[in-house]
Amino acid sequence: MVIAAAFSLTGVKAVAGTLSLVEQGRWVHVSQVFDGDTFRTDDSEKVRLLGINAPEIAHNDEPGQPLGKQAKILLTRLIGGKTVKLRLDKDSKDTYGRILAQVYLRNGDWVNAMLVREGMAYVYTFPPNFRWTPALIKAEQEAQPRHLGIWKNERFRILKAREAGGRFIGQFRIVQGKVTHPGSWRFRLGRLNISIPRKYRQWFDGKPLPAAGKHVRVRGTIRAGKGDRLYLALHSPYDIDILDKD
Repeated sequence: MVIAAAFSLTGVKAVAGTLSLVEQGRWVHVSQVFDGDTFRTDDSEKVRLLGINAPEIAHNDEPGQPLGKQAKILLTRLIGGKTVKLRLDKDSKDTYGRILAQVYLRNGDWVNAMLVREGMAYVYTFPPNFRWTPALIKAEQEAQPRHLGIWKNERFRILKAREAGGRFIGQFRIVQGKVTHPGSWRFRLGRLNISIPRKYRQWFDGKPLPAAGKHVRVRGTIRAGKGDRLYLALHSPYDIDILDKD
């Protein structure tokens, strides 16, 4: 089986304390797994795993991303044909009408974090659904230095700011570099202009942006800007990590 070369299901570690997290929510039965982060229930509800993003599988005319098939296989092995519990945050559905949920097995294992911990998904968070984000970030930080799953693949590796170029436009990436040209809601990392759009600024209250010279990691989609500049928008305080703390 393809997945066996990448990881073993028995090696997927449960997240400590998950049993206490599943006291509330509702149970559903999984009828079909679409990819590494989406499935359908017996009641024809479409569920999107909240706070994470798995590599894409090929669909329509779009090619799949590296490890997209493996992520789907892992999620299928974890939840396919099983009854799972859904727990919701503040926004319970996305713009496509899909239910946004943290998913738990009967034994309390937290599926979203298991995928991240195995390097089969990365943290992908938008306000106001932050309740589980710190724990997901922690799971991601365990997978990255071990080069598990996507973190050993060129498509998903952490970019140095000086590497950011036009070939990355349209890609969601984690970028690391030194802050220059700091402003009230913006700064630069190399050619990359980092900004916080007005509608997201409320979520940054109490968390100052880094000063010049600070080393940071940011996450988001790289876009084309004016001239040869590129830009990346931050949507939540979890999209930036200051590496050299005071």
